[in-house]
Amino acid sequence: MENNDSHGRFEASVNIFVDPSQKAQVIDALEKVENIEEIYDVKGEFDIVSIVSASSVEEFRNVLHKKIMKIKGVKSTLVSVVLRAHKRINIPINNIQLQ
Repeated sequence: MENNDSHGRFEASVNIFVDPSQKAQVIDALEKVENIEEIYDVKGEFDIVSIVSASSVEEFRNVLHKKIMKIKGVKSTLVSVVLRAHKRINIPINNIQLQ
C-alpha cells in the first residue's frame, strides 16, 4: 500500500472505545504516543477520536497494537484509513503557520 498523503506519511483516524472510569487516564496516555497528531474527546458512538500518522502501514500497525491497544482502559478501536485529504485547515499559532 502506498503512502496516502502529500507529506509521504500513512494517516488514519483511530476511533477509540474506552472504559468510562478511565477516560482521563487514556487521554493522558494517548498524549504521550508520538505518532498521534490529534486527540478529540467526543460524544457519540466513540469516546475518543485520534489522528495517527506513520511512515508505513507496518509502523501504524505497531502503534495501534503495541501502544494504543495496550493502554489500560482502551476496550476497542475502529480504524479509518485516510486515502486522500481534500481540505486541511491551517491554524496559525503565535504567528507560526501549522500545516
